[in-house]
Amino acid sequence: MAKPTPNPPIFTVNPHQNTEALLVNASETLSSLNAMTCNLAFNLDTSQRAIMLGIQQMAELSQLLVDRALEQVSPAPEG
Repeated sequence: MAKPTPNPPIFTVNPHQNTEALLVNASETLSSLNAMTCNLAFNLDTSQRAIMLGIQQMAELSQLLVDRALEQVSPAPEG
């Protein structure tokens, strides 16, 4: 049996949200992902641990990119 319409998205992003708020939320989400993958990695065997640490590294690199974009959108005051 085919569905006539696709499933609506479970999560959405407010289209009127400003860029700084979006980047802050993305940064917090990536930080949580980083912590969860690090904690989980040490409960796994060697081969699975390597995969999980690879995922953690990708999250950390994404965190660096988001943080750099956030610095460009909202620079810290000098002083």
